[in-house]
Amino acid sequence: MQLSNYLFFTTSCEPALAFYTQCGLGKVVEALRYGVGGMPVKSEALRGKIMHARFEGPGVLFYASDNDDAEPMRGSAHILMLRERERTAQLFGLLAEGGKVTTPLGIQPWGDYYGKLTDRFGVQWMLNCSA
Repeated sequence: MQLSNYLFFTTSCEPALAFYTQCGLGKVVEALRYGVGGMPVKSEALRGKIMHARFEGPGVLFYASDNDDAEPMRGSAHILMLRERERTAQLFGLLAEGGKVTTPLGIQPWGDYYGKLTDRFGVQWMLNCSA
C-alpha cells in the first residue's frame, strides 16, 4: 500500500505541473487529456485539459487533473522532508513565487528548519529540513 496525493485543479493543471517541473520537483510521466485518444469529454471547456497525470521525481509522487467541479484546495498540504538547508531555502523560494508564505522559513521551536506556503495554484506546501 502507498498513500499518494491527488490534486484537483479547475483548468490550471498543466501550468501547475509545468511550474513544479521548473522548481525541480520532477516531471509528468503520464498524462491523459479530455477528448484525446478516445478519452471522454465532460464539457467543452475541459477539451484538451488534463484528465489524469502522474508526476514523479526523486522522493516525489502525486497525481493531478483538471476537474470543473473541483473544490478549492484546503485542509491538506504536501510536506517535503529535505536534508540540506540550502536546497530547502532554494525550493521554498521557487514555490513561493506568486504565492503566499504562511510560515516564514526558519528554525522552529522543535529545532528543524521549516516553512509553509500556498503556491500560486492554491496548493499548500510545508518544507522541513531536520536539524
